[in-house]
Amino acid sequence: MANLSVGQELLDVPLPDMVAKLAVGIADAQRSLDTNSVETAVALAGTNIDVVPAITETIAADGSVTFTQAAPIQMSLLQVGLNPTFYQFTEASIEVTMDIKTTTSTETNVKVGVQAKVGFACWSASARVDVSHNRKFGKEVKGTSRLFTKLAPVPPPPRIFPELRIVDNRPAPTP
Repeated sequence: MANLSVGQELLDVPLPDMVAKLAVGIADAQRSLDTNSVETAVALAGTNIDVVPAITETIAADGSVTFTQAAPIQMSLLQVGLNPTFYQFTEASIEVTMDIKTTTSTETNVKVGVQAKVGFACWSASARVDVSHNRKFGKEVKGTSRLFTKLAPVPPPPRIFPELRIVDNRPAPTP
């Protein structure tokens, strides 16, 4: 296995396996996000604070102003409007990129040597030729893979909040 190239290793991973692993990973992450949002909702519902439900401002005939407030009531943080944030994955993609660069170079060296001797009525000459030939091959492979996901906040499920019903048992005003 050590002789496998990076490109071959990337090509050997079947695309259906990559997509399946991405989908399962997103499903696991979505479950974690949903669990976190539900735990936040439970914490908000279990934390109560005092809330003044109404303040009445009264302007008297002489222009003086008085304020009266209703007795504070206990409400959960969820009831006062703090909502957990829910998220969902809106996009996911897998990108595999390979760069392959192959180079070939040839180098040829020729060395020529000539010698000549002159003597009485005869001469001789010799030539020596050295040829060396060198060929080099180079291959460079780079591979990358990238996983991209995008999250977006979504509104909480509508049934997470209780329905608000108001029952007014005050007598009707007399005309």
